[in-house]
Amino acid sequence: MRKQLFILSLTIFTFLFALTGMAQTPAGQGGAAKPGGAGAQAGPGGPGGQGGPGAKAGAPPSIGRAYGKVTDSTGQPMGQVSALVLKSTVDPASKKKKLVLIKGVDTKANGEFDFEDLPIASPLVLKLSATGYKAQDISFMIIPAAAAAKPGDQANPLGNLPSFNKDLGAIKLAADMKELSTVTVTAKTPTMRLDMDKKVFNVDRNIVSAGGTAQDVMRNVPSVNVDIDGNVSLRGATPTIFVDGRPTTLSLDQIPADAIESVEVMTNPSAKYDASGGGSGILNIVLKKNRKQGYNGSISAGMDSHGAPNALVGLNARQGKVNLSLNGMYNGMNGKTVGTTDRYTYLKSDTTHLLQNDLQRNKGHFMFGQIGADYFVTNKTTLSASYIKVHGNFGPTDISNIQTDSLSKLGNSTSYSLRNSNSTREFDVNGVQVGMKHLFAKEGEQLTADGSYFGVTSHSSSLYTTDYYTTTPGTPVIGTTRQQVLGTASPAFTTIQTDYTNPLGKKSKLEAGLRASFQKLSNYNDTYILDEQGNATLTPYGTSNYTSISRVFAAYVNFSSTIDKFSYSIGLRGESSNYSGDLLNVGQHFHNSYPTSLFPSLFLSEKLEHDQEIQFSATRKVNRPGFFQLIPYTDYSDSLNITRGNPDLVPEFTNSFELTYMKTFPHSNTLLISGYYKYTSNMMVRYQDSGVNPIGQPVLINTYENAKNGYTVGGEITSTDNITPWWDISLNLNIYNSHINTDNLKQPSQDAILSWFGKFNSNFKLPYNFSVQLTAIYQSKTNLPVNLNTNNFGPPGATTQSSSQGYIKPYYGFDLAVKKTFLKNNAASVTASMTDIFRNRWSNQYSQSEFFAQEYDRLKDPQLFRVVFAYRFGKMDLNLFKRKDMNSQGPPSLGN
Repeated sequence: MRKQLFILSLTIFTFLFALTGMAQTPAGQGGAAKPGGAGAQAGPGGPGGQGGPGAKAGAPPSIGRAYGKVTDSTGQPMGQVSALVLKSTVDPASKKKKLVLIKGVDTKANGEFDFEDLPIASPLVLKLSATGYKAQDISFMIIPAAAAAKPGDQANPLGNLPSFNKDLGAIKLAADMKELSTVTVTAKTPTMRLDMDKKVFNVDRNIVSAGGTAQDVMRNVPSVNVDIDGNVSLRGATPTIFVDGRPTTLSLDQIPADAIESVEVMTNPSAKYDASGGGSGILNIVLKKNRKQGYNGSISAGMDSHGAPNALVGLNARQGKVNLSLNGMYNGMNGKTVGTTDRYTYLKSDTTHLLQNDLQRNKGHFMFGQIGADYFVTNKTTLSASYIKVHGNFGPTDISNIQTDSLSKLGNSTSYSLRNSNSTREFDVNGVQVGMKHLFAKEGEQLTADGSYFGVTSHSSSLYTTDYYTTTPGTPVIGTTRQQVLGTASPAFTTIQTDYTNPLGKKSKLEAGLRASFQKLSNYNDTYILDEQGNATLTPYGTSNYTSISRVFAAYVNFSSTIDKFSYSIGLRGESSNYSGDLLNVGQHFHNSYPTSLFPSLFLSEKLEHDQEIQFSATRKVNRPGFFQLIPYTDYSDSLNITRGNPDLVPEFTNSFELTYMKTFPHSNTLLISGYYKYTSNMMVRYQDSGVNPIGQPVLINTYENAKNGYTVGGEITSTDNITPWWDISLNLNIYNSHINTDNLKQPSQDAILSWFGKFNSNFKLPYNFSVQLTAIYQSKTNLPVNLNTNNFGPPGATTQSSSQGYIKPYYGFDLAVKKTFLKNNAASVTASMTDIFRNRWSNQYSQSEFFAQEYDRLKDPQLFRVVFAYRFGKMDLNLFKRKDMNSQGPPSLGN
């Protein structure tokens, strides 16, 4: 039956893709699998299977299954509860009964546990334990003697064949108030968890990022690479960043590392998630939440070797139906970057050689604040709301020593200049999220409704002063030019979504949802030329003022089911979108509507013996061009980066396929092996062309084109190993090859390069409450990124080397951190860390086209040392909120 269903699912999916140019319409049906799976035979131990290798003759076969759910006293699901199954046996020496451990897991986030391959006719005991709760033992048998089906019993369609599944139901753990006041948490959260459509990485033990930002966290997440500028890539592509499952205007350097609980990596998201963004994947940052009774919190403060301070305070309080949380952070920055640019430009019959040395500093700070509240209306309905506020103020500077050699038939000449760039940037972020969750009487049936808004107001001012010299800086100045750029950007995201889940029996469920998202953008960018007296003249060729709004409307349906150890999920998403915009400085209006497109997804999973699992997924995604990529306006505000949109750009569509194998070994060691393939039609790429500026000088113009197609193929290995109780390691290795077919453009296709990326993390737990973390990364030679779809609100920050052929040279780096905990219950800690301890993380890029050849080298913040002190506090079961009605009931459940 499994083979039939597998073939049926693939057939359905192929048919669905055919409807949309690899498109789709969901259909399918399944049947019930016989106990023991297709072709299972009755063995000596009983019907449905055999007792496995080495089973004694007549011994009960280990083919049973027991499952259930753990909640607290209010019905709240409890994750990470230790669940152990023990077998009652007789000690051959003492002839006394004893319990022997045969299985052990931690409950999932929704409180569920599931044991397989259990003895079907032996007394078993389920032991549940969690910090702060009273342990509970539950005795059971898979097939009690009295529960055998009677002959002719119609309740079982298989006659008198007993069931090998045991539903232990919902088990409630009672809080141990005495233990809560003195408990010390020592259990380790699993580093990685594999779900149907995502990998979840817990970052609570990532001490290298203490006092840092989400950029530092991502440097230690498998599959993710972070470059020198903080740009994140997932398997070589730029993913979409979510915060708590919703799009955000926050950048990674605006999210404190200590506020992050986990990172969900979705390399091939299902139809439940946005199709927009292409096949680049999703990184969902899950912020810390705490709903324990009473109050608890933490504070931390630190400083780095550049003199930049950081501080964090978190507080949570819950009593009865109300849960409140508060987080605040201050993060100072004083970054330093050095770089060199060596470039030849070929325009007409002239050649220009530019040699530039840069020293960049970025001094400033940002403050992050979050307040959240949950109100448990009833034991079925919960209301939630949160507000995020971020304020930042920075003063980046850049000193550039430039030597320019002009080579022409009329002769050669050399000029020298010193360019000082002094800028100020201030931004404010406001984010609001509201939600409602309702649980129906039917187990697992629920309805959620969410709304979110993230808005940014950003102001910037940049003054570029260039002094020209006859020989080198320090000699008399022969001329000076001054240019000022004033900018204001106001991007905003609004998302409204509702989701419904309806279980169809115990092993199937139907999910459906509606979503509307709106992205509004206002950008005002004016360029002025200043004379010697400081008088400003507006230059129209450096002015870019526009507003735009894009709208995406979506609906999805997803059906998933489990038959024995085989699970499948088939989904279909429909999206339509449109945008409109106005280029205010020239009075032009633009608009476009994209027809409804269908995006199917298919996920297949088979659990094998000995804690093994294999998964297959296939999806279709889209990446639509942005407003500034489309408008046919040439922006001359930066003479080194002149940009122009292309109104003929069309969306690119990506079909992604992934095959994953996971093996869980004893002591929670895991091995994850994946192979993936992505094919993109009409791939949007940066393209460089030559032109003439308004004063008649030849220039290079960066624009966008649709390449014919492109593909990425690769394999990835991720392992987590608890070698000893005091030493664990994790390793991630990604080998990939990508190619872009630009035969339809006026440039040859970029050669494919076989590349690999590796990430290693090692944690040591030492005596006297010391712990050490060592991380290392290596990136081999790889192609330059082609289309970085980052959230740069305003004209794209394209650099010439990313719009042409070229490669990134190999680089590597090491980070080290040491943590010491002390005081009662290890409530206090001091963490010292250093990033790039050997100054190896250089960014060396080479690029070329028919118009230029360039080498670009930079090093940012090497050997950055940081010290952070942290203290956590709390008291459980404190009556923070006095209630007048002393007969009111206890707090109801939040739900899954």
